[in-house]
This record gives sequence, structure tokens and C-alpha cells, in this order.
Amino acid sequence: MNTFTASATLATEEEDDKVASMHAPTTAHNRTRTKGYSDISGMILRDAPYNARMMPFATSGLDRLSEKDQAALQDEILHAANKSGRKKTKSEIAAMMATGFLGEEAKKGSGRKRQVSNADQITKFGYAPQLGYDDLKMAEAIVVHGTARTREASNLSDMVIKEEIEKKEEDGFVYNHVGLTSAEAAKLLEQYGKNELPEKVTPKWLLFLQQFYAPMPIMIWVAIIIEIAIQNYIDMGILLFIQFVNASISFYELNKAGNAVQALKSSLKPQATCKRDGKWDVLDATLLVPGDLVLLGSGSAIPADCRVNNAEIDVDQAALTGESLPVTFYKGDSCKMGSTVVRGEVEATVEFTGSNTFFGKTASLLADTGEVSHLQKVLMKIMMILVGFSVTLCLINFAYLMIEGESLKESLSFTIVLLVASIPLAIEIVTNTTLAIGSKALSHHGAIVARLSAIEDLAGMSILCSDKTGTLTLNKMVLQDETPVYSNGENQESVLVYAALAAKWKEPPRDALDRLTLGSVNMDLLVDYEQVDFLPFDPTIKRTEGTLKNIRNGAEFKTTKGAPHIIMNLLNASDIETKEKVEADVAHFGEMGIRCMAIAKKDLKDGKDEWKMMGLLTFLDPPRPDTKQTILDANNYGVNVKMITGDHLLIAKQTAKVLSMGDKIFGSDNLPMLDPETKQKPANLGKTYGNLCLAADGFAQVFPEHKYLIVETLRELGYSVGMTGDGVNDAPALKRADVGIAVAGATDAARAAAAIVLTEEGLSTIIHGIVIAREIFSRISNFITYRISATLQLLCFFFIAIFAFHPADFTPEDYEEWPQYFHMPVLMLMLITVLNDGTLITIAYDYASASETPNKWNIPALFVTSSILGMVSCLSSLLVLYLLLDSHSPDGFFAKVGMSGVDYGQITTAIYLKVSVSDFLTLFSARTGSKFFWQVKPAPILLLGGVIALTVSSILSIVWPPSAPDGIETEGLKSNMGVFGFIWLYCIVFWFIQDIAKVAAYRVMYKTNFNGINDTGEFFDVIFSC
Repeated sequence: MNTFTASATLATEEEDDKVASMHAPTTAHNRTRTKGYSDISGMILRDAPYNARMMPFATSGLDRLSEKDQAALQDEILHAANKSGRKKTKSEIAAMMATGFLGEEAKKGSGRKRQVSNADQITKFGYAPQLGYDDLKMAEAIVVHGTARTREASNLSDMVIKEEIEKKEEDGFVYNHVGLTSAEAAKLLEQYGKNELPEKVTPKWLLFLQQFYAPMPIMIWVAIIIEIAIQNYIDMGILLFIQFVNASISFYELNKAGNAVQALKSSLKPQATCKRDGKWDVLDATLLVPGDLVLLGSGSAIPADCRVNNAEIDVDQAALTGESLPVTFYKGDSCKMGSTVVRGEVEATVEFTGSNTFFGKTASLLADTGEVSHLQKVLMKIMMILVGFSVTLCLINFAYLMIEGESLKESLSFTIVLLVASIPLAIEIVTNTTLAIGSKALSHHGAIVARLSAIEDLAGMSILCSDKTGTLTLNKMVLQDETPVYSNGENQESVLVYAALAAKWKEPPRDALDRLTLGSVNMDLLVDYEQVDFLPFDPTIKRTEGTLKNIRNGAEFKTTKGAPHIIMNLLNASDIETKEKVEADVAHFGEMGIRCMAIAKKDLKDGKDEWKMMGLLTFLDPPRPDTKQTILDANNYGVNVKMITGDHLLIAKQTAKVLSMGDKIFGSDNLPMLDPETKQKPANLGKTYGNLCLAADGFAQVFPEHKYLIVETLRELGYSVGMTGDGVNDAPALKRADVGIAVAGATDAARAAAAIVLTEEGLSTIIHGIVIAREIFSRISNFITYRISATLQLLCFFFIAIFAFHPADFTPEDYEEWPQYFHMPVLMLMLITVLNDGTLITIAYDYASASETPNKWNIPALFVTSSILGMVSCLSSLLVLYLLLDSHSPDGFFAKVGMSGVDYGQITTAIYLKVSVSDFLTLFSARTGSKFFWQVKPAPILLLGGVIALTVSSILSIVWPPSAPDGIETEGLKSNMGVFGFIWLYCIVFWFIQDIAKVAAYRVMYKTNFNGINDTGEFFDVIFSC
């Protein structure tokens, strides 16, 4: 996937400010006053980052506008967004979202949206049931309706707050407490199918054979067949070797890549305890159907997506989320197939089976699309251009030789050898070797490469979609210093003690809140208390409660902890002052994404029997210490980092603010979903949702499908997209991304779906990976530039030489007539190709500098550079061929410089030396890009490889025995070392000329911005009109 580069006019943030100032209200407005059209227009354009869900809370009146005013508001914002014909900015897209306009625009493109079900969601340990997101919902509701006194003045009941917090769509799920009959189960089995994950498996032997009939191998097979026909068995053997090496490397790559669906299936268990026909029985889990009553006990696997009928169980979801700590599920909660019960026993009703389960939906998104990697596309495109050019010239050569009277065998033999020698058959071998050596360097920085081509994708990555929890943050709730207290004499330490007393402090923590509380409290302060009674969390009361006795003085009291609105309901109705303070604090912290847990106490001997609010414990999952710098480094390298999280919007916004990621954090309301029946993405995904995904600095409250479709949307726009994740729910997005990155501690399914697996926590490893990947990209690009130029030099030289020079016309007197056409033996051509390509493996170790922006392939510019290098070499070869053929002429160059004439056999060997030397010197020019070859020092190992190749070629040219392979006269230069020295000096002179021509070509291309050569691959702060 190549990076889409902005060519449109940039819409600057300064223009945003002008729009904002045009519509900004001129007077301050009281929060409780219902605002009119002009007020809200200004607020939206000024405070656009709020999304469609938060906007009603922020504007306190948008939803109360008349339809006419809402339509006018939409028209005004759309006009502002499209003024002067420029593209929309982030802020304008956000404003369109806020008014619902973008939502309507998206709906037009995507059709109906399906309802999100329990199969789309997964509960993690960090989601504490006794708190949920109730504190943040309460903060949102308070922003809209005001605190207790404000509501009282407006004659609003406290029920409005409760309704906002507990607002929940009824899903209509029917619990089964008696089980199904066999007849009912059979009917449902026919309707829903078996409870298993479908998987299409291609046998490995077939995968291996498939590597032999791709476009490139087919061309080699044709050449092999012709070599057999003309009985050139040595050449045939060389081609067969190259064919099998290429196929083996490709098969190894395919086989090494993880099978994500198989990783999912490996975690499933085959049996389930189910109630059928009034009795419990152990069944094959594949026969379960929706509505079945199953028994989930300690040690048993959850056989399908089930809803807990009653009581509670602790479930190990490591296979789904990668988390080692179990999650407690209560009545009505949905536990997923693939999990394991570690404590408790409950009856549950099967909700989804097979492809409709969380696992099934994940598996359907992991289906292999058969899409080849971007690097393969680039290599194939280059190969097709070279092959097309080579075949055309070789056919012309063949026709000319036949017309001139050469035999069919000789003409065909020379044509095929020239064709095979000119096509860079080893390009894939050298490229994959360079990538493999680079992957070893990445592993030293904690990044294991599962798919080699992902390194090239990583070099061109311009957008990185990162999960929040555990990647950007610590995945650990940390107590904050601010602890509001509402009773005299209390402080953070005492409030922590009361919170710990409302838990089983002598037992392991049951959830994230217990872990936070018990991990922060001073346990020495709890030794004076005895827990007389304990009320565990129950979804009906949503709090925990402990009855305590002070061992020293015998005083008895109760403590409780839970969501603020739940604990506030325990207070005396007349205690408005405390409620006012609590609500104001909750709203304040909620606005910053900081969570709040309320703690209250009730003395049992004072006769008042009243709960008193002790205080609020504030906490959050903080960013990793290195995350902010890592994101800054990514931005400096031209990579835009977007946060994609299932966490609450307010938390996501605060995290983004702390990390300086931007303030355009949107909810998932406007994001698309897959079709419920076909599981296909919406049509025109990039066109319909591209503006939204580009405008966003992140998305919150998303589901697995959203992650997948966000990645797909950005890819459809032409961006190279990276995605990080750790759970089963992330696997589809990891597989679909150009660079899927499984973070440390990821599940087997996530690792199998990813192209790169991190062994160290956080994002910093990715930055090291980007730098190394761009260095590798530079090496591959240099090699390909060289290989194209070498191909063009060899092909054009022999093509022109056939027509331009007839050695027979240069035959000296008293010499046996020279050949009619200049040929080179097959063996010499093969030596040039094999020797140079063989030593080119060392380019994988060459020094290279990482680009400051994402790399992208510019094939036209690549061919221009290669053509310049190749044509200079070709012309110099043609010139020296003429000088050698004319060496016996008394008026020739050789006679003028005092050198004797050269025999034809030595002319052949001299041209072999010239092509070999200039071929490898071209590499040293190609590797430096737009710089002169002396400005970039080569790596010692590359220099050694060059010395070896040039030394071997030189020695062979000297000691080559007098012979006539393929009927072509050849002889070593040991009897004429002057020619040997002349060829070397000649090559060096033209090397400088070649390099100067290359640098001049680059300067012209940069000056004219040839094919967008100056454009970078980085993410621009621009939104493109759809």
C-alpha cells in the first residue's frame, strides 16, 4: 500500500481560527440558560472537538433547537467548511459531526447500521463492575443538567441524573432456566448450524506448488524449456536452481506466518455440560444452539457465548485478552467462548454459537484475502517492465539474426542467454535476504518479524493506530493525589482505610478497584479491625459493604464503596450541601477523564443510622513514562499516531491531551459496521468515512469491527497503516493493517495475525523499528536501482552491438575472418550475473541512513536514475568495443597511444572484464542516491564483497585459457596486460562520468518535482473532500 500524498490546497488551523472568530458569541452565557441558534453555532465552531455524543452535553441546548434552526446550523457549518472551494479541516469535520451532519452523510453512503450485540464486546479486568463507567456518565449528566442546587432551582428531579447514568438499551434476551428439548435443539441446530469456527485450509504441498506458477516463475519455466530444447543443460541447471530457491523462500515465508484462525480454534474445548430433555448431560460442544442451558463450573471451558443466569463466576480470559488476572461475571453478563471458569459455578444461557460468537466474528474477519504484499507488487511491476523490454529487444535480435542467415539453434541460444542474463532473476533472493538480515537487527530491539515484507511496509507507514490500554498507558489503575473529603478530620489515608475495609483485604483482589485500593493502603492500619460481615458486589445494589468492629474500643460501623451516584443515594435526602460538593467534584474530575470511587461510613451505635460521605478516591490508568516522547518521535518521523480504544470518551480525550495527541477524539457513533448477514464492509468505505477517519486524532468506545474498518478506510485512501493490539478482538485489524503489531503479552491469535510481534512493552520499540526499516528500505531501493541499471546496460549493449558492429568488417590482414556479429559465451554471461548477484548479498549490511519521512516507491524516478546509470555504462561499453575492434587500424586510438592490436579472443575477454567491472562500480554509485559516491562511505563487508567480485573477474580475464565456448573465440589477457590496465582505467573514468550524470539527473528531478519526487509519505494535517 503506497502512501497517498497531499496534492490539494492545505487548509490551515489559522483558517479554523478565523471561522471560529466569525461565529464566536460576544457575551458569556449562564450554563442553565437555553441557548439559541447563534449561541450554539459559535460554540460548535469554536469548540469543534466534541463529537456527536458529547455535543448535547457541551452546548446545553443543541437538542432543544427547532428542526429549522438545526438545519440552518448545518448549512452554516457546511458553508464554512466548503468556503473558497478549499478542503475541509479537522475542526470543520468535527463541527459537522457535532451537528449530526456528518452522521447523515455517512448514513447515505453505508445504508443501515446494524445493532451492536454482546458478541461485539468483551469485558476486561480493568473494567470494574462495581463502578463501570457510571462516574463518567454522571459527570456528563451533571454538565447538561447542573449540580444538585441547580437542578433544584430548575425543578428537575434527581431522577434525570439516574436516568442518564442507567440508560441502557434493552436487548430482549430471554434467559432459559429449564433447558431445551431434543426436538427444539434439533430445529435450532438446523437454523444456526454447528457451534464451530469454519476454516478453509490449503494443504502445504499445494502451497509449495503454487510458488511455481506465479508470473515470475512461469517466465523462468519458459526459459528452462527452451534451454532443454537447444540442449544447453548447464544453463538449464542454473535456472532450475534459481527457480527452486525462489519458491523455497516464498514457501518459507508463507509457512512461517501464523495461522490466526488455527490459533483461535486451538483454545476451544470440545465438550459442554448442557441440560436437554430435563436432565444434565455432557455433549459435544459443536451441537450447542442458542437458548441452550449450560453449566459453567470451575475448571470448565465456556463452550459458546453465554449469559450468566444468576450468581457469579471468575473467568480466565487470557486466550482472548492476554490478561493473566481473572474477571468476575455477574447475572446478565456475557462470557465468551474460549474462556475458562476458574472459580464458582453458575447456570448460563447460550446466546451465540459458531460464526455469530465473538470468536466466530473474529475468525470471519481473519479470512485470507489472497492479497500480495506491497513489496511483491513493486517487485512484480519492475519485473514486468524489464521483462517486457527484454523480450521485445531479444525478439528483434532473434529476427535480425535469422534474417542475416544465422542458424536457428545459434540464434535461439544467444537470444535466450541474453534474455535470461538481462532479467534480474535473483532480485527476490537478494531482497528477501536483505529483509531477513534486517529482521535480525529488529529482533535485537524487541521486535520479532513474522512477515518479512512487513519491514518495507513499516518503512512507509504514515499512520499508526494504537490501542490505549497497555500500549499507550500502563494498564494499571494509579491513585491520584487529589482526594476530596466531606467529613471533618478525614484525609486520603483514612479514606483509603475505609475503602479497604469495604473489601476482603485478606484475600487476593477481585477486580481492578480492589487491586487499586489494597495495593495503595497501609495494611498496618487495618490490624485493629475485624470484619464482622461482608456484602459482596451484586449488580442489583452496585456496591460492596463491610461491617467492622474496632478491636481496641469495640466500636462497630459499616463502610461501603461504589459509584458516586450509588453511594450518594445512601445519604440523607436533606444533605444537599454534600451532594452539591460531590457532584461538582465528579464533574470536575470526569472532565479530565479521572475516575472517581465514593466511600461512605455509617456508625452503628450513634442511633442516627445515617451514612456519611467520607470522600472520593480518584484514579486513572496513566500513560507510560516514555509514551509522550515516543509519540513525538513518531511525529518527527512523519508518522501520525491515532488512539483507537474501547475505553470511555472522556478518558480517551484526557489521555490524548496528556500525550499531546490532539483533541479530535470522537466516539464510535458515526463509525460504520459490517453487514450483519454478509459480514462485508460498506460500499465506498473510504469515500464515505475517509474525512472522519483522517480528521480524528482517535476514537473511543469502539468495537472490534470498528478497528478493522478504520484500518480499511485509511488503506482505501492510500495510506500505509499500522495497528497495534493484544487481544483476540484486535486480530482482524492486525491482519488487515499493512503493519499489524502485536504488543508484548498478546494472545496467540493476535500474534498469529500480526506481521511484527513486540517482546518489550510500550511503543518505543516501534520507533526503533521504523528507523531500522527505513534503513533497510534504503538498501533495497539502492539494490533495485543497481539491478535495473545493470539489466539495461547488458541488454542495450548487446542489442545495439548486434546492429552497430560487425567484427568481420574489422578483420586485420592475414587473420582468419572474425565473426559477423559480436557475441559473448553463455558461460561469461552467467559468470557476470551469478558472481555479481552473489556478492550483492553484502548490500544487506551496507551503511544506510533512515529517511525523516515515510518511504514510498517512485518507480518512474527509479527508472530514470537507473537508465542514466545504465546508459552511461552501455555507451562506454559500446565505445570500448569499437576501440578494441579498431585496434589494428593504423589510424585507430590504440595506434595513436602506442598500443598494439588486440586479437579477437582477447577482445571478447576484455569486454567481459569491462562489463563485470562497470557493473559492480555502478553499484557503488547507485547506493548513494542523489549524493556522489564518495560522499557516503560503504560498509566494510560491502567493500570486501566488491573487492572479491572484481578480483575474481579480473583474474578470470587474465588466465582465461584460449578456447571457443559456444563457438566464440576467447583468450585471457595475460599476454596483453596493457589492455587489462586500459580497461580498468577506462572503467574508473566513466564511473566518475556516470556518477556526475546521476547527481545531475537527481537535481533536475528535484527541481521539476518529477512525478512528485519531492513529496514525502508523511500524514498531512489535511482532510480531503469526499
